[in-house]
Amino acid sequence: MRKLIVVLAVCGIAVSSLALRARYSASPWPFDSGVFNHSRSSMAGPIPVAAIGVVGYLLLALLAWYRRQGWTLLFSWIGLGFAAYLAYLEVYVSRTGSLYCVIAQCLIALIAILTAIGAVMDGVKRTSATVSSMVDWIVTNLRYG
Repeated sequence: MRKLIVVLAVCGIAVSSLALRARYSASPWPFDSGVFNHSRSSMAGPIPVAAIGVVGYLLLALLAWYRRQGWTLLFSWIGLGFAAYLAYLEVYVSRTGSLYCVIAQCLIALIAILTAIGAVMDGVKRTSATVSSMVDWIVTNLRYG
């Protein structure tokens, strides 16, 4: 599952890079009206949110690659919250959208869900290993003790 998260994060880097390129392009890009990417809503202070996306997806790819599951889980859900905030801005503030943004939002949602599933699966594995060792100890002590 870790490799799938890395692949999704690399796709997120690509999509965020395209959105960043569309931000600084004078002509409209395919699948993007350019309205949201040129609005004030697409900026977090002086930084374009697409640049934050590139850095965020890069961080997630590195964390997943180096098996930092807890940090990957934390930052993926922070990214999902940020993506939800940007979706709100797209729909209710600028009243427009960008296909790049929608794809990036779907990618971060998939990454967040996969990291949560991975954390639950690891917890179940640890719990079952603990229970198994306890049962072995009890059986051994009943048999020989």
